[in-house]
Amino acid sequence: MKNSRGQDSNSSPKPSIHNSSISYDPAVKTDESLLPTQFGKKRKHSNGKRLQLGQSNSKHVAGTNFADCSEVLPEVKPFDMCLSGSRSSATSTGCLNEKWNEMGHIVEGTEQRILRPGMVLLKRYITLSEQVEIVKKCRVLGLGQGGFYQPGYQDGAKLRLQMMCLGLNWDPETRKYKEQRVFDGSKAPAIPHEFSLLVKRAIQDAHALIKKEYKVSNVEDILPSMSPNICIVNFYTTHGRLGHHQDRDESRESLLKGLPVVSLSVGDSAEFLYGDQRNVDKAEKVLLESGDVLIFGGKSRHIFHSVASIIPKSAPRALYEETSLRPGRVNLTFRQF
Repeated sequence: MKNSRGQDSNSSPKPSIHNSSISYDPAVKTDESLLPTQFGKKRKHSNGKRLQLGQSNSKHVAGTNFADCSEVLPEVKPFDMCLSGSRSSATSTGCLNEKWNEMGHIVEGTEQRILRPGMVLLKRYITLSEQVEIVKKCRVLGLGQGGFYQPGYQDGAKLRLQMMCLGLNWDPETRKYKEQRVFDGSKAPAIPHEFSLLVKRAIQDAHALIKKEYKVSNVEDILPSMSPNICIVNFYTTHGRLGHHQDRDESRESLLKGLPVVSLSVGDSAEFLYGDQRNVDKAEKVLLESGDVLIFGGKSRHIFHSVASIIPKSAPRALYEETSLRPGRVNLTFRQF
């Protein structure tokens, strides 16, 4: 595979853990002008109005501590990530924990790569059956209270994705985590335990790879462990994008320790850009396919990264047949606040 500089990423030398020029400064800020649809930019509003969703239906939310409880708050129209008539509604989550606990570690055919110190890519790591269950579970959660919505702003700008938060709600306007969503008062659904098990397993296998490649005794110095209490689920259509940014909204302790972000990809493939600089033209590129797990922490925790494009019709046919997933990509990113 060629990266954005025309180099063969599979033949590149192993990243050095001693001579890394990676900037590891949690105080570095994102150049928000590079983010599409004003991603994460703080805005001023008249009359105390904030995030708007544009739905015609509305309701009053009682018992909340919002800045202006007299505001008529919009009712979120549910977004179904699967096409109508999907078989995924009959999810078998009851046996999910048992099934995932029985899974081995690295599945046969998995390609493991250290992209740079603290950044590991596990190709084809999530089995097809696991991907099916992820879609089913996310669909059920996404249609419920606190489910998917399209973040937007007072001036009408919107992010080019559907978003759902698990554990804690993230407000893209204030860039803060909160118990409740500002616009409808919904609390974030809990992270399914089986998702946490998958994250734990992926980190363990990344540690095994680092220990093997670098011959180090304490892999935590390169890639710390973490227990996720936040998951942001994004659904990108085939026209979806996400601008170059850093994930820097977690707690100061989490950022200073370099606790990793664990990203799961399901559905259509995405061109993922990453690098030390906010200039996207100088970023490296890697293809994230359905079933891939990308982990970045330690010295790579504050990389700039973005989703440049979604490749249509690149998801496994069997995934569509089993779930009726809409064309596009489901991305789950786990963090510890």
